[in-house]
Amino acid sequence: MTDDTPAADAIDQRWMRHALALATRAEREDDEVPVGALIVDGDGQLLAEGWNRNIGDHDPSAHAEIVAMRQAGMRLGNHRLLGCTLYVTLEPCAMCAMAMIHARIARVVYGASDPKTGAAGSVFDLLADPRHNHRVAVTGGVLAKEAGARLSAYFRARRGYRSS
Repeated sequence: MTDDTPAADAIDQRWMRHALALATRAEREDDEVPVGALIVDGDGQLLAEGWNRNIGDHDPSAHAEIVAMRQAGMRLGNHRLLGCTLYVTLEPCAMCAMAMIHARIARVVYGASDPKTGAAGSVFDLLADPRHNHRVAVTGGVLAKEAGARLSAYFRARRGYRSS
């Protein structure tokens, strides 16, 4: 269950702004699709950051969420990320959602929905599927307009269109 208090909303927005800054780094520094992710522990301390690295690393699994989970696991010395919250600028895909389940992430907060491959309720709802032995609480739509606009601008530029 998520905490829907104004303080929780402010915390989610603060961390999502940080994730958006990571998304900017993905695009500017690495010419990657601008998706950023970070993980905070149960005490609200930053454990890990990541952004898309699949193009530069030639690794189809190097999505922002996976990069952040790998870093958090190394930092904690554990493959389980119990009590942690993962913030990501785009709704997780099926691969990332299942990795979150296996890592026992407590909660995911995402920005823009993904109507093509979203696995946190848009296309699939893997994180809440009762057949899994772990379910991840989901809060979607945090700073969604900003996250979505950034992705749309990136793909428009890649396709050679000018933004209006």
